[in-house]
Amino acid sequence: MVRLEHLGTRYGGQVVHRDINLCVYRGKILGLVGSSGSGKTTLLREMIGLQRPSEGQVWLFGERLDRLGAAELARLHRRCGILFQGGALFSALNVFDNIAFPLRESRLADEALIRQLVYLKLAMVDLSAEVAMRLPAELSGGMIKRVALARALALEPELLFLDEPASGLDPITAQDFVELLGELHRELRLSVVMVTHDLDLMRDLCDQVAVLADARLAAWGSLDNLLESEHPYVRQFFHGPRGRRVFTAAEAAHE
Repeated sequence: MVRLEHLGTRYGGQVVHRDINLCVYRGKILGLVGSSGSGKTTLLREMIGLQRPSEGQVWLFGERLDRLGAAELARLHRRCGILFQGGALFSALNVFDNIAFPLRESRLADEALIRQLVYLKLAMVDLSAEVAMRLPAELSGGMIKRVALARALALEPELLFLDEPASGLDPITAQDFVELLGELHRELRLSVVMVTHDLDLMRDLCDQVAVLADARLAAWGSLDNLLESEHPYVRQFFHGPRGRRVFTAAEAAHE
């Protein structure tokens, strides 16, 4: 679904990424992990063509992004959904119009069909039709995430990009949202790229995890493989106090 070859990113003299090689496979969930400032969100933006890397190539659905014009890139974008950190809902639009926005932008003119699709997407994320007329300011943090997810699913994407999907949520709401993502992934057979630092979410959802450190891809593979890595940052991340609690609890649950 996505392939990065020798990707590098620089801002002036600052090197953010150096020689990144990575693949996202159909039907799988890839987690992107790294410390603050390691370039996780930048890498996500480069994968979808919202930003061009300084060097190397990005392939999306088998097409090399730097060879595409605006119309061709827009065609690929219609096969993707994006959930931005914090939801990024349009504050002046109600929930209905936020979800309808990508449908209207795709030139769908049948308002009756748009109405049907909006309420279908609300149901998919376990929100009632009553929510449709509310403004984002009238929603809880968990509801904002669900509305943003409904908008990301509006065009029935094959590939979903999630930037810190559980951030800002209390533990119970975050767990409910993780379970919803898991159900949607299984039912819709989505491929997912997810920027996260949440170990519980990684453990419960990710097929593979890519760890960024020192501007490079420090490790990439299943969680079991990463737990065996000797890279200092990877060991600190997965074997620190929180990592030990998360994975010890997982082992106990399987016994």
